[in-house]
Amino acid sequence: MPNIKSSKKAVKVIAKKTENNHELKARVKNLIKNTDLAIKAGEKDKADSLFKDMKKNIDHAVAKGLIKANTADRQKARLASKLKEMK
Repeated sequence: MPNIKSSKKAVKVIAKKTENNHELKARVKNLIKNTDLAIKAGEKDKADSLFKDMKKNIDHAVAKGLIKANTADRQKARLASKLKEMK
């Protein structure tokens, strides 16, 4: 445990940032999974809205450096092609 006041605060800040990053990564993974499930189930409207949210959250995660840009582009492209085939 840190003894210096600034170090104690830094520990708290790091813990909070780690939690926020974990939540965003989990949200992205869940949106990808739910979008894929909606596409497989043939629910076009639900899949469209989930895809839109997924793109927004993936772009946010890329901006924060949580996901690499190529990985994000690949995931978006795969789901976009599945969504296009569904229509």
